[in-house]
Amino acid sequence: MTENKRLKIGEGKISGYISIFLAIICFGATFCAYFPDYLTTADFRELYKPNYIKWAFFIILTLSFGFALTSFILSKKTKLGFFAILIIAAAIFMASTLPEYKEIDSKSFTIGMDWLLLDILISAFIFIPMELFLPKRLEQTKFHQEWRTDLVYFIISHLLIQVTGVLIQLPAVVAFSGIGLTGFQTWVQGIWFIPQLFLALFVSDLFQWTGHYFFHKIPYLWRFHSVHHSTKDIDWLAGSRTHFVDLIAVRAVSFLPLYVFGFSSSVFTTYIVIVSIQAVLAHANTRINFGFLRYVFVTPQYHHWHHSADPKAYDKNFAIHFPFIDMIFGTYYPMGKTWPESTGLGDVKFPKGFIRQFVFPFTKNPSNDNSIKNPSER
Repeated sequence: MTENKRLKIGEGKISGYISIFLAIICFGATFCAYFPDYLTTADFRELYKPNYIKWAFFIILTLSFGFALTSFILSKKTKLGFFAILIIAAAIFMASTLPEYKEIDSKSFTIGMDWLLLDILISAFIFIPMELFLPKRLEQTKFHQEWRTDLVYFIISHLLIQVTGVLIQLPAVVAFSGIGLTGFQTWVQGIWFIPQLFLALFVSDLFQWTGHYFFHKIPYLWRFHSVHHSTKDIDWLAGSRTHFVDLIAVRAVSFLPLYVFGFSSSVFTTYIVIVSIQAVLAHANTRINFGFLRYVFVTPQYHHWHHSADPKAYDKNFAIHFPFIDMIFGTYYPMGKTWPESTGLGDVKFPKGFIRQFVFPFTKNPSNDNSIKNPSER
């Protein structure tokens, strides 16, 4: 199998891919504008002011065209710039025929296409330059063998944001509704913003650590979590490779205290932003070690050791926010300044592709199949 070569600056391919990416964002945003009742997330609609949307559309479209032009100049052979221009033209045509603005009806079910476009745009803006200019694994290309699989995970988890949101809130609603927590929740909401935010991060991470730990230690649960650990090419996109059962269960457990404590809406929103960025950052292929902060907050180096194929690091570094939680429970790996030489499940043959990986945990018996056992138990 031929290996994908790492993209190099000056070949015209990087600018071409960026141009196509931005053009697709514009096209997708225009498509959302045609069907906002079904393709936009209700919680975000207040942010969608027509004037802001028009300017954002114009800026991203201009950037896309600029990168397409750069791709043409750097490499006349590449077709990437040409494809980008076609998508840009389609987006402009669709935008020019948009109907007049009208109130958005609330539907019982929506697809979070707007959340998908926003998150992938922001994440790509932050993490692609980071991995491009400050990579840890120099030989790892953005278009490794399984990048399409990771992209599918990213897309599906975002499009189903409403479904996952309902399933995540369900345990808290069923278990803790009507048991007289109003006074406690009022007290929590009265705490100043910064300490309240750190309290939210701490209690959520404590519950997340617990759920994460059991997904490693219980063979049946490891079937699902092994999907996340199957990737050998860790990068910002690979963090999305999580089986739906794993995603719902661990997020429900980690979100449970947020609903029980009744944190203020501003703290809850800030928490969502922080956990979204930190979860992606923890998987990024970047050599930035963040100095002494790596002992205070979870960093790529810290979490990469959690994915390490080295037996001495198995079942370590479960936390997603604070390393001291692992220190308390004895699951901290003393990494120093070192990084794991390799990540993944070693020489285990794991199925490729989203569909096969989704079905795999339901069809294998962990007591008989070595490929689905936790590495520490083989």
